[in-house]
Amino acid sequence: MGNRDDRAALQETAAFLAEYASLQLGCGSTCIRIEKNTRRMAEAFGMDLGIFIMPDNVTVSVWNGDRALAETAQRETAHCGISFDLNTRLSRLSWKVADNGLDLHSAAEHFERIKATKPTGKWEVLTLTSFANAAFCRLFGGDWFAMLIVFFSTLAGYRLKQIMLEDGRDVRLTFLCASFFSASISAGGHIFNIGSTPELALGTSVLYLIPGVPYINAVSDMIYRHYLCAFSRFFDAAVLTACLSAGLCAGMLMLGLKWF
Repeated sequence: MGNRDDRAALQETAAFLAEYASLQLGCGSTCIRIEKNTRRMAEAFGMDLGIFIMPDNVTVSVWNGDRALAETAQRETAHCGISFDLNTRLSRLSWKVADNGLDLHSAAEHFERIKATKPTGKWEVLTLTSFANAAFCRLFGGDWFAMLIVFFSTLAGYRLKQIMLEDGRDVRLTFLCASFFSASISAGGHIFNIGSTPELALGTSVLYLIPGVPYINAVSDMIYRHYLCAFSRFFDAAVLTACLSAGLCAGMLMLGLKWF
């Protein structure tokens, strides 16, 4: 009975930690952070941990104290999109388990509540993103007319991005179309001679599409020797950057703007 109970506990722990790690990977965490958080909880449960992180899945192995028994669980990476809120909540959960001595059942209940967390409203994200991109325009020296153009071009392009992703369109096509849409609208500053910095309005109108988090995570994963995830994240980000660049160039070409 003892071995059977130990094995059941190991199975439950491995399944929980694999689910946890897959969600954290999906919401944009670095590999080293996933490792530290899952290991922190495994040690709090009195078990040893082995974790293998790939771009599309996570494999977790746990051993009992004397390493006589082991169980392994594998989960696909959660497709939830980058979320700093989820990332923070998941990290806090690992500290609650370590510092407050939460057992596996209580940790699983907390985890289910985190999974049920509603994302930030799309209209709030749309509005704040538009203001943020307009602020970038100002940061690079754009005048108030350029900021206004960037605000509305971002509003339109980001809304198109939301609609296409909700409709299940390919993310690369989505980036290309959103970039083309924003660039075409912001090019109005050049065509109608609005303001003194129309070139800044055009250049910053697509900045909201830059995949900054994957680039940063790729560097972190490279430093900590998670080379497969690092290269995967870097090339995914590079492809998206190429798509948004193609959309920007297509918008300029269609409206007859000189590149140089």
